[in-house]
Amino acid sequence: MLEKFDFPKGILPEGVQSYELKGDGSFTVFLAGDCKFKVDGGYVLKYGRKITGKVEAGALTNLKGVSVKILFAWFSIGSVARSDAALNFYVGPLSASFPVSNFEECPSCSCGFDCATAAAALSAES
Repeated sequence: MLEKFDFPKGILPEGVQSYELKGDGSFTVFLAGDCKFKVDGGYVLKYGRKITGKVEAGALTNLKGVSVKILFAWFSIGSVARSDAALNFYVGPLSASFPVSNFEECPSCSCGFDCATAAAALSAES
């Protein structure tokens, strides 16, 4: 759904059960359950079972249900904007930018974008 608005499919994790998109751009995405995973920079993203917001070309606004862990606290991601080859994630007045190429694949809820490395690390610990 978000690809029609110039966002990569990996902006949402695996496990989308359904979604609703209204004519004004407001949307609701339903996941099978809560989802957490690490992204570049050591951040942990958390997607709730229900994600809402508004979408238009290159902009996700009024987001609810998506948060990021910074140090020891969770903060809501309020918006995401696409700027050429980057995605800018906004938490209040703060932002972090990541290459769009980081989101070509949908992350897995347990291991994020690099499941092979996560599986190897678990095997090494056994």
